[in-house]
Amino acid sequence: MRYQRDMRGYGQNPPDPKWPGGAHVAVQFVVNYEEGGENCILHGDAASEAFLSEIVGAAPWAGMRHWNMESIYEYGARAGFWRLHRMFTEAEVPVTVYGVATALARSPDQVAAMQEAGWEIASHGLRWIDYRDHKMEDERRDLEEAILLHAEVTGERPKGLYLGRTSINSVRLAAAEGGFDYVSDTYDDELPYWLDHDGHGGAISPQLIIPYTLDANDMRFATPQGFNSGDQFFAYLKDSFDTLYEEGKAGRPRMMNIGLHCRLVGRPGRAAALKRFVDYVKVHDKVWLARRIDIARHWREHHPYQARALRPSRMSREDFVEKFGGVFEHSPWVAERAFKLELGPAHDSAGGLHNALCRVFRSATKTERLGVLKAHPDLAGKLAAAKRLTAESTKEQASAGLDALTDAEHELFSKLNSAYVTTFGFPFIIAVKGKTKDEILAAFETRIGNDRAAEFATACKEVERIALLRLADILPD
Repeated sequence: MRYQRDMRGYGQNPPDPKWPGGAHVAVQFVVNYEEGGENCILHGDAASEAFLSEIVGAAPWAGMRHWNMESIYEYGARAGFWRLHRMFTEAEVPVTVYGVATALARSPDQVAAMQEAGWEIASHGLRWIDYRDHKMEDERRDLEEAILLHAEVTGERPKGLYLGRTSINSVRLAAAEGGFDYVSDTYDDELPYWLDHDGHGGAISPQLIIPYTLDANDMRFATPQGFNSGDQFFAYLKDSFDTLYEEGKAGRPRMMNIGLHCRLVGRPGRAAALKRFVDYVKVHDKVWLARRIDIARHWREHHPYQARALRPSRMSREDFVEKFGGVFEHSPWVAERAFKLELGPAHDSAGGLHNALCRVFRSATKTERLGVLKAHPDLAGKLAAAKRLTAESTKEQASAGLDALTDAEHELFSKLNSAYVTTFGFPFIIAVKGKTKDEILAAFETRIGNDRAAEFATACKEVERIALLRLADILPD
């Protein structure tokens, strides 16, 4: 049982993106150019468009043109685009365009203006349609056609892709195509990352992902319970920026994406709010205003793909048990059962795999857990003297100096070990890493006074701590 979704990502300690100039935040504006690529029977579609317009709650008109919908999209091309173009060029703010290939082909003047301004034109697919029900081969064919048409219209193939209305296959198809420096069809992080398809991509090379956003996005002007006014839009963008800026200042730089549509924020009352935000961002230092292709190139230079040496969720049963069968002392059955759990990317770290192994240990019978306790050696006992400890136990006991006891210390440990086993029926167990001999002895003398139930529970907790320390030596966090 393997779970493909990654619920961990970078975890608690994401990498420093090392933005140029030590920027606290990278801010990236996207202009979605979809006008002329939306659903329309003139484009060979079965019905009119119903998505992201002033007509909230619009429904597709099967087999019919929707004059109002078409004219709303046309406003984006005829007026909204030019308002955004003036705003960003006058402010000298770089922009990435998500361009629907058929829309770009129907707007040569706008394409020329994008290129003259130095905007990046990434691919937004062949048409602005929903691919959720498409067969994989049909979607692949549209992607290939989008790339060809994009190159014809702009003079070069797109290096970035955001399809938007995706299927479950879209990102994998884009990665398999092999020509995209980045793909943005995720919303799952605030930093770029490398996706290698969780072992299900075959020969597909790792793909750089630059996540996008649907919250700092003017699309919420066209959705229920979205933005009603420019003030709401500005306030949300400002709060998002302020939070990210302060986090970056404190040592955790991130990326802020702002998604825009010519027919939406291109309207005067909304454009004013966008301009206020652009002006607000520009008065801050330590901000990197970038195109997405610039972010992709930066990430490739400073954070190239590095394959992880070990990924437990992708290992064979034999390799998994061989590698982790000794984490719980002489108890490979813990690893054997853990292998059968629903493992995924979240379990490919020391903490994640520890949780899976502990689930097995905690759900085992009391007799089985007692067997794990009994498998542990005495501290500085006969096995240690005979050099018959496991490699892990040898290293752990040596780290606390238990391999170099004085005669008096050795005698004391022997007496305590004997009394403890007589009382509880299993050896004294403690995670010794980082502890001194005095601290270990103090714990020994304290715990020997516990009742058996309390000490059994304490010993089990210590077994789990030992397992985590062992895993930390094997797996990166």
